[in-house]
Amino acid sequence: MSTQQLIEQIRELRLPGFEQALSRMFETPDQMKLPFEDRLSLLLEAETLDRKQRKQQRLRKAAKIKQASAYVEDIDYAANRGIDRGALETLCRCDWITRNQFLLITGPTGTGKSWLACALGNEAIRLGHSVVYKRFGLMMEELDIARKDGSLPKLRSLLTRTNLLILDDWAMSPLSDMGRQDLLDIIEERTGEGAMVITSQLPVTQWHVYIDEPTTADAIMDRLIHRSHRLELSGESMRKKQSLSSVKQE
Repeated sequence: MSTQQLIEQIRELRLPGFEQALSRMFETPDQMKLPFEDRLSLLLEAETLDRKQRKQQRLRKAAKIKQASAYVEDIDYAANRGIDRGALETLCRCDWITRNQFLLITGPTGTGKSWLACALGNEAIRLGHSVVYKRFGLMMEELDIARKDGSLPKLRSLLTRTNLLILDDWAMSPLSDMGRQDLLDIIEERTGEGAMVITSQLPVTQWHVYIDEPTTADAIMDRLIHRSHRLELSGESMRKKQSLSSVKQE
């Protein structure tokens, strides 16, 4: 079998990483001198890495994370935000996602709640988890529209089956009666079946009042609180600090 025939056969098998690595190997005399087992190992490693990278690309595209450049290695632990470094580093390992637990991030505007949620979402993708990012208010609007146009089952499936659901800016707008029920259904279906991050300016102690219907609020809070880790951020707005820093530099 000729080299070209071999490449074509590998291409038919849909092994692009293997194919590219083999083409490079033919052009690298030192690699061609390696024992067969070593060359095969290099080719398989290349295919494995390529598949991992392509999966991450698919997951990133599907997640639609707002701050795509937010990564856990860039977390500013020096900022005075009341962050427990040890606790946050533990969360960054994402074991809580595997265990289908929730994370509630609260604090004043500008303290980095959304950025942290996005960084954790990007880390989850690196580890192979599926992620969906939603602004809470817009998600409620999407659910209402989906109910009217018949696409509700598809949207609910997306929200309940992903490994990690990020709900950003919780409690920024009032809930309708149907919205409360939608929210309860989503949280109920995710309880024990998927992980979730919720960010909010509103302290958790005020969420029951926000939901504004005692029975539904009890049901929602019971499911959230008993499965959740919490990060309560504090301090001044980091955006304000960055703006002042830029002015000083100018």
